[in-house]
Amino acid sequence: MIKTLSQRLLGPVTLVLLVLTFWLGLWVTPPDKIQGNLARMLYVHPAIAWVALYVSFGTAAIASALYLWQRTRSVVMDRVAYCAMEVSTVFIILTLITGSIWGRPTWGVWWAWDARLTSTAILGLFELAYLALRRANDDPELRARRCAVFAIIAAINVPIIHFSVDWWNTLHQGATVFTENGNLLVHGIMLWTLFISLFAFTLLFFWLLRARYRVEVLRAARYDVALDEALAQRRREGVR
Repeated sequence: MIKTLSQRLLGPVTLVLLVLTFWLGLWVTPPDKIQGNLARMLYVHPAIAWVALYVSFGTAAIASALYLWQRTRSVVMDRVAYCAMEVSTVFIILTLITGSIWGRPTWGVWWAWDARLTSTAILGLFELAYLALRRANDDPELRARRCAVFAIIAAINVPIIHFSVDWWNTLHQGATVFTENGNLLVHGIMLWTLFISLFAFTLLFFWLLRARYRVEVLRAARYDVALDEALAQRRREGVR
């Protein structure tokens, strides 16, 4: 009962938090002293990037690792990895789009071959390659194993993205909330709005993952039914 209630509340709670985020971000929080109203992208872009790089791709990588581990191998893990990777691809694209919108007035260009931007785009290409690999083999077990290995290899790029602003001189700013010494860079209602946006977009990912997983289960069920019908038809033809 508790599980069913939480599933029913996931969508409405996510919607309320997203509306709250946009209301606070657009009308309640003050403009930044330097960037002015452009700083309101702080309540959208970091949250989308957080979901793309850590939450959704992290879910896909962990599910892939669990599939490769013999004790936890199951079709559920494979489906979770696949569905999470699809959602992560959408968030990666949104990350690059919102980053370009923020970067154009800040840097003067829509795109620069910056270390963080480039490594993020490379991760997006890895995700598209993963989705293509899913369609390259009809053997479910072989496909799942190859995709799981590929996802774990692609995960090497995530720490590169994370530390790129520290390892190289980049246009992209460093830590948004905390400095290296742990000092806060964002305060008051701006900080609370940022945290709400992170939570809201995280819940949005889990809502999308749940919806996509249900679609995948239904698709697999229809495929099994169609396969059984095709085999039955062939047997009837053999009898004749």
